[in-house]
Amino acid sequence: MFVPCDRGGGSAASDFKGFTLLMPAVSVGNVGQLAIDLVISTLDMTKVGYFYTDCLVPMVGNNPYATAEENSTELSINAEVYSLPSKKLVVLQIRSPFIKNKYRPFCETLLSWVKSSRCARVVVLSSSHAYQRDDEQLLGTPLRYLLTPDLEKALGGLMQELNWKEMEKVAAYPGINDTDKVLHIPGGGITKLLFTESCSKGIQMAVLLKFCSEGDNIPDAFVLVNYLNEWLQLVKSEVSIVQFEWKIPSSWRLLFGNGLPPALF
Repeated sequence: MFVPCDRGGGSAASDFKGFTLLMPAVSVGNVGQLAIDLVISTLDMTKVGYFYTDCLVPMVGNNPYATAEENSTELSINAEVYSLPSKKLVVLQIRSPFIKNKYRPFCETLLSWVKSSRCARVVVLSSSHAYQRDDEQLLGTPLRYLLTPDLEKALGGLMQELNWKEMEKVAAYPGINDTDKVLHIPGGGITKLLFTESCSKGIQMAVLLKFCSEGDNIPDAFVLVNYLNEWLQLVKSEVSIVQFEWKIPSSWRLLFGNGLPPALF
């Protein structure tokens, strides 16, 4: 459940009517979480609360988006909510893995909150194992999208105008029966369950994902957040220096150290 930072904020603190909820899936390479970091840091989003759940591994740490010594000692936990009313954007950042067998309870709680907070739509940033692609998925871009029927109706042909590629379904029984197709997102964590539950509950949801491998996934995060930006236009694009538009959070310097080019600091 959502708990606002301002205890006296009342229902207004948890009312995100008409907002887009942006969140990551805990998936291969943590690409979605890294991309969310870039969004929060670049847009200088305000923390408005946290998502209380027993479905995630507990954790606590310093402020990952510290900009000065004064706010560097603020504490952060495993699931926090940030808001930017000017763009009608609310972000849920997840920082720890799921506890075994807790995927479904988390989905139920999250989607219940989406309805009660009156979010207009949900966008999930995710990833999937590159080595488990089928022949069709090896062609073209490593980026894919999924839309629930309700969101597809609302957007019309926007994704076709953007020339995006929908996530392909794969054979349920390869080599035995190639006609029965299913949605398969290996390494995607909660992605498939969250998407299918949203389809059945009539929730407008989009999944944006990238095929990748474990390793240095900073480049994957930039590619995924730029993919998101093509649609939502969170920042203005300049083709020559696309990745430099995004502000690197201070926590990346501590985590990745010299793994980031100096220009990104």
